[in-house]
Amino acid sequence: MTATAPAGVVDRVRDDVAALHAELVRYGLVVWTAGNVSARVPGADLFVIKPSGVSYDDLDAAAMVVCDLDGTLVDGTRSPSSDTAAHAYVYRHRPDVGGQVHTHSTYASAWAARGEAIPCVLTAMADEFGGPIPVGPFALIGDDSIGRGVVDTLGGSRSPAVLMRSHGVFTVGATARDAVKAAVMCEDVARTVHIARQLGEPLAIAASDIDRLHDRYQNVYGR
Repeated sequence: MTATAPAGVVDRVRDDVAALHAELVRYGLVVWTAGNVSARVPGADLFVIKPSGVSYDDLDAAAMVVCDLDGTLVDGTRSPSSDTAAHAYVYRHRPDVGGQVHTHSTYASAWAARGEAIPCVLTAMADEFGGPIPVGPFALIGDDSIGRGVVDTLGGSRSPAVLMRSHGVFTVGATARDAVKAAVMCEDVARTVHIARQLGEPLAIAASDIDRLHDRYQNVYGR
């Protein structure tokens, strides 16, 4: 890996990251300027992330900023997201992660506010998350504390999503698009399980069935 990459590669990642931010708006996962998507630059110790405090209506490829894996701005005219140090920490410690997303989506953040994992009571959860969506520790914004919590919590889980207590959702993926999908699915199941609990106690899925569902979805379905 290097600290540089061909301009064309960085430009493609900027395009992808800008387009994926529109998906957060499309699925109602963000409001105002909150939330972000980042993506690792292939072949370089760099990643592209949303700038801080910029409206989603004003986001385009040119607005995206490039940082190194210490979270230092390398290219761009705006300040990087306030979550940049957290994203950088995850990229440094999880080489398998190619993209990350952070949202304050309503239902998932409500679970985070309670500090409660979302139980795996739906086949869609078994498919995507391989079990419950875990809760990470409370951490202040601005340094790598959130990143540490994400890495530590997901290290013992098959889930690509973590609910950081009293904060919101952080997701990871082999690509940024995978991380966006996990964020969309996280909010969807958070809403469904919340509604189910208003009607009664949701029924657990056996661990062996979760394993089978997860394996089929990840290794057979759509391949």
